[in-house]
Amino acid sequence: MARYHLHLLSDSTGETLEMIAKAALAQFDDSDVIRHFWPMVRSQQHLERIMGEISSHPGLVFYTLVNNEMRAKLEERCMSLSLPAFAVLDGVTDALEDLLGQEAAGRPGRQHRLDDAYFARVDAIQYTIGHDDGISWEDWEDADIVLAGVSRTSKTPTSIYLANRGYKVANIPIVVESPPPAALFGLRRPLVVGLTTAPERLIQVRRNRLLSLSQSPDTDYVNGDRVANELKYARRMFADNGWPVIDVTRRSIEETAAAVINIYNERRLAAGETTPGSKPI
Repeated sequence: MARYHLHLLSDSTGETLEMIAKAALAQFDDSDVIRHFWPMVRSQQHLERIMGEISSHPGLVFYTLVNNEMRAKLEERCMSLSLPAFAVLDGVTDALEDLLGQEAAGRPGRQHRLDDAYFARVDAIQYTIGHDDGISWEDWEDADIVLAGVSRTSKTPTSIYLANRGYKVANIPIVVESPPPAALFGLRRPLVVGLTTAPERLIQVRRNRLLSLSQSPDTDYVNGDRVANELKYARRMFADNGWPVIDVTRRSIEETAAAVINIYNERRLAAGETTPGSKPI
């Protein structure tokens, strides 16, 4: 299999560029692509050092540089090496300029500025970490979202992902022998979402978890009948309270979070808000 090089140059953290490259590469199976990540490229000297590496490992160049001199220099050097270079955000930026009738500000890393949205996201992350696995249920009313589900239905990773999108999230394990606090059933502000999964998949995930902890995989935790009863108990609770339910069996964390956000926005619109709530990204 041929090996290819992909160079990612950014004048900021490069997080956006990495996500774009990752999403694009996911569309190609059996590809051997080596990604070279070059963040915070803000000087000609830095660019020159990087071009030395690019010439040693020639390949496709993606970049997000807003400084015109830096862009021109990069394109000139890539052209001299006969390497294709693409400004991956230019099409989107041009379309927004046409729509909004103004030019882009052209400031590196502007989406990462320390504004109110940034601090709101930090607050959401702190809240979510402090309300994991049923902790601090007394102030769940302050949450945007509460995730409920039996053990190993991806509650915590989904909560953290949503927190990084700016949502305050609490999560609660549903345990047959230990019913959740009554406060869960009286929440008014937060959206409560039930997470469920297929019994076979849940048993597999739990078994792998036990093995990773060097514990015996032969316990009630992975017993087929017990797992089925747990899921049945949780589904009945979700139905009795009218909570929306998401089956995470074949969903990634990102897909589950996207489904939660869709439900959250639909709920806000149904409540009379003209536009869905926006959160920092």
